[in-house]
Amino acid sequence: MLKISFSDNKIEAGCDEAGRGCLAGPVFAAAVILPKKFQNELLNDSKKLTHRQRTLLRPEIEKQAVAWAVASVDNEKIDEINILNASILAMHLSIDKLSTKPQMLLIDGNRFKPYKQIPYKCFVKGDGTYLSIAAASVLAKTHRDEYMEKIHHEFPVYDWIKNKGYPTQSHKRAITSHGISPYHRKSFRLSEQLKINFD
Repeated sequence: MLKISFSDNKIEAGCDEAGRGCLAGPVFAAAVILPKKFQNELLNDSKKLTHRQRTLLRPEIEKQAVAWAVASVDNEKIDEINILNASILAMHLSIDKLSTKPQMLLIDGNRFKPYKQIPYKCFVKGDGTYLSIAAASVLAKTHRDEYMEKIHHEFPVYDWIKNKGYPTQSHKRAITSHGISPYHRKSFRLSEQLKINFD
């Protein structure tokens, strides 16, 4: 059973990202503030859930959350500032959009940069520990998947509707055969491995 909170008396926002390891598309992040008495036995790290479970959870989280927000950073910005900084920026942008100001940030992972004057705590595998981070992981993942399914129709050869931009064998073969799209991340090392000229 995941924990509802890290502190007893502070308004906490859980934060997580999705799409960090992808070859194409933005990185998405979500910030979620849950009620102190929130309960959901299904909610867990989004990577441990099926597509159907995430789809069921998303409207429940969005309906029951005290506040929630999703933001993204596109592939061009990822190339400019690197994926770690882009992931943190996406988290900052999602926190910016919250209608309720958090007093504490619970961050999935081990790296973060201070956001204004709000204290934060990083948790490795936090999305499998705290409900608010798990909720953020579900929203980030489902909103990103929805975006990748939308842009799939612009460039169907990459099969983003299935791989969502992750480095599957079919995705890599498509890049080798067709080159890259405007949504691909030029800074990722796969370009060297596949010997693709991005210029």
